[in-house]
Amino acid sequence: MHATEALRRLLEHCPELDRTHDLVRQFASMLDARDAAPLPDWLDHLAVTRLPALDGLAKAIREDQHAVVQGITTPFNSGVNEGRITDLKLQKRIMAGRAGVPLLRHRVILMAGLRRSYP
Repeated sequence: MHATEALRRLLEHCPELDRTHDLVRQFASMLDARDAAPLPDWLDHLAVTRLPALDGLAKAIREDQHAVVQGITTPFNSGVNEGRITDLKLQKRIMAGRAGVPLLRHRVILMAGLRRSYP
């Protein structure tokens, strides 16, 4: 069975998942178009789904809606920085108590080189 067909059948059998899928696609289209105008209506739809996780998401987005609008409408993001921070935290956890800062620095630099090689 093809993945699209499997998804269609799954969504037919689970109305909550179908609503969630539709809302996620709507948000993705806002991101693709860099258009935050539909965001208030989209948040209202989240709130009336009667799905606790989506209601919680709507509340969290409303608390910092200005930042979400900026994230949707501007081409700038902190993805690269977040990736570097994740790498650093991973290396710190791996090496906890085993070596000093010079080795940690060396490993972080190597990790950054690998990220450049394999995007």
